Amino acid sequence: MINLIEKIGNKSIYVIEKTGNSVIFLFLVISFLFRSKFKTRLFIKQIYEIGFGSVLIVMLTGLFTGMVLALQGFYTLQKFGSESLLGPAVALSLIRELGPVLTALVVTGRAGSAMAAEIGIMVITEQVDALKSMAVEPLKQLVLPRILSGVLVFPLLTAMFNLVGIFGGYLVGVKLLGLNSGVYFGEMASKVEMSDLMGGFWKSLAFGLLVVWICTYKGYNCGHGAEGVSKATTSAVVMSSVIILISDYFLTSMFFR
Repeated sequence: MINLIEKIGNKSIYVIEKTGNSVIFLFLVISFLFRSKFKTRLFIKQIYEIGFGSVLIVMLTGLFTGMVLALQGFYTLQKFGSESLLGPAVALSLIRELGPVLTALVVTGRAGSAMAAEIGIMVITEQVDALKSMAVEPLKQLVLPRILSGVLVFPLLTAMFNLVGIFGGYLVGVKLLGLNSGVYFGEMASKVEMSDLMGGFWKSLAFGLLVVWICTYKGYNCGHGAEGVSKATTSAVVMSSVIILISDYFLTSMFFR
């Protein structure tokens, strides 16, 4: 019994310590916004790597998500004689939940893992130490541009996901299943409100910060050797995915009451 309590206590202390370290890490990174000149070139480079590199997979995922939603939604609503509500059902599902969440998960798998691995390799090959020896702050050089670009790019990718998803729903609902296009878009326009759009926007903003924060922190604090980088990359993707789903619940309870 004592051993069990000891293990629980040790694990709790470890989690609290790591959480505290990650929060300090984030505050140190953000502080460089106000302490020194910001390098626009690095910021633009990260926008390209995180954003442009994820466009195709985000659009593909959004298209088929919208198509599946329309297919399942049509037959479900048909049972209640409410096929006309397919448009708002697809749009609200995408804008409120699936758009921000699936975009974040997709970008985590593509860009987040690369981010953690790249920084981890720089740590174990002592490139980070070399930056310090040249009086270049690694957090400002490596982490800050990624966090800022993530916060900017995630809402844009989410908007793209939503638009393509709604188009996918249109292809299935109108072109395949015969729903009137005026009904599809008309009902959507009358049911979707600005609060829905803003809620999805704030979610994507939060997910962008969380994903890049976790992935850069894991990469920057990876273990030694190739095994350390591998574990850090895996941990970054898993933890980011779990945190996205957990935070989604709390954000939903805040924005959509």
